[in-house]
Amino acid sequence: MLIINLSYGDDYTSFSAHLTIKNINIVIKLVQCMTDLLEDKETLVLLENLVSGNAVSVNLSALSRILDKHRNTIKKKVENIFNHNLIDRPLFPFLGLYKIYPLLAVIQLDMPENDNFVKWVKEDPYIFAAFRSRQGEYDTLLFIYHQNITSYQLWMESLPSILKVKYGVPEKDTNFVSSTSYFSNQLMIKYNPSSGINLMEQDLKDKGELTIHGYELDDTDLQIIKCLVSSEGIKVNQTLLCNKTGLHRKTIKKRLSTLLREGLLSEPVCRFPNFFVPPNYVLTYSLFEIKKSKEKIIREIINDPHIPIALKIIHGKYNLLLFGNHRNISDHLRWEENYRKRFPDSFGSASITYLSPEMTISFDQQIVSLSMIRNKLERFRGKDLRETIQFRGPSRA
Repeated sequence: MLIINLSYGDDYTSFSAHLTIKNINIVIKLVQCMTDLLEDKETLVLLENLVSGNAVSVNLSALSRILDKHRNTIKKKVENIFNHNLIDRPLFPFLGLYKIYPLLAVIQLDMPENDNFVKWVKEDPYIFAAFRSRQGEYDTLLFIYHQNITSYQLWMESLPSILKVKYGVPEKDTNFVSSTSYFSNQLMIKYNPSSGINLMEQDLKDKGELTIHGYELDDTDLQIIKCLVSSEGIKVNQTLLCNKTGLHRKTIKKRLSTLLREGLLSEPVCRFPNFFVPPNYVLTYSLFEIKKSKEKIIREIINDPHIPIALKIIHGKYNLLLFGNHRNISDHLRWEENYRKRFPDSFGSASITYLSPEMTISFDQQIVSLSMIRNKLERFRGKDLRETIQFRGPSRA
């Protein structure tokens, strides 16, 4: 008997399926379907335009209807929201990334105050987040996606040459000491990057005002943001996709439905600039030892707006990894103490790292997704070029 765990969409849902020999073939076909989709040139072009957001935009008319506000009012507020960098413009999240890169590696290292190093961190196709960290013996924290431990180690082995040749980093700085923790994206028990909008709403309610990046938000602003981070009020430019892919509108609609159904894409959304952290909030990277009542605690975590992402782990004595959103360190300490009181004797040791907005070097999951998609497209372009040269034959003098 085989037990599998699957996840779909932004709000995590899991189930265990007992597979007999008879229906193992169904799982194999699902995996093969995903592979086939990512080996099709037109589908990859479609993905590039959806994941980059090129073919996605805010539907002002739809927001006007949903919120019962004049279209011009909505337009002005949407422009202010984007201009003040409260959320990013809409795109299709590429959930297939967690299937292609199931390994999450968290690296602690000392990184020189060097612009070339920072350029590498922002451009590397595997790094989705990087922070300066003042906790522990290292000063930098990197979050990396990889296919497996072998691919990660080969990548690490290649870094000195890449840093020296491509980024001009002095050779003495290219060999750095690091410490790496490994986790599995396949053991994700919660994935809801937009959960922080509930904290912003609560702040406005409690304080009567909310100012972020110099912009004073009102209830309509928050309702617009809530819609956009929840996939409401967003439209897809079918005409642009037809022009880019050469596919018929009905074919594009069918392929998009397949990508959503197979879990490679989720519905289009706007993300916070730091992916799952609202502006001005502190990100916590926390490892917890849960001694008992684990399933009850997990159920609470799934409904907790402070926690956008959570993973089951086995790392020393720790068995739960949480990425959290909090107003400040005091707010997090109160949050943790509340859990310890509600679940007495359930929490053991904890390792908490606080990462404020000022400590952020880079936070861009899309660069990893798009790098993977564009790398596959480059292979097609190289293949097309070789076939063209072979078709023409050798040139004659």
